Amino acid sequence: MLRSMMQVYVKGSVEAALLYQKAFDAKLVSEHKNDEGSYIHAELDVYGQILALSEAEDKSIPGNTMQFCLHFGEDNKELVEKAFRVLEEDAQIFAPLGPCFFSSCMVSFIDKFGVSWCLFA
Repeated sequence: MLRSMMQVYVKGSVEAALLYQKAFDAKLVSEHKNDEGSYIHAELDVYGQILALSEAEDKSIPGNTMQFCLHFGEDNKELVEKAFRVLEEDAQIFAPLGPCFFSSCMVSFIDKFGVSWCLFA
């Protein structure tokens, strides 16, 4: 296998890419836009992992719910806090930022683009 990556389909792919770049200090490493200016495919380098983005079509696949879990390590609580502070606007919070049984700093939420995240140190 050459590589693995996380892929997400959202409405507002260009806005999402900009927000995720800010939240995760990510770099845009690849982008391909359609005629409307949204992404057919874009790749962000998120701390050495690839988060791929594409513009969502109007159809969805029921039962295809996923969550992106990013484990930053105990010494990196500030990365969890920063990412969440950037992404929390209009988010649906499932577990508020704080300690849990497996981490001293964790948060679980769905962002304004409908992407489910679990970030923890």
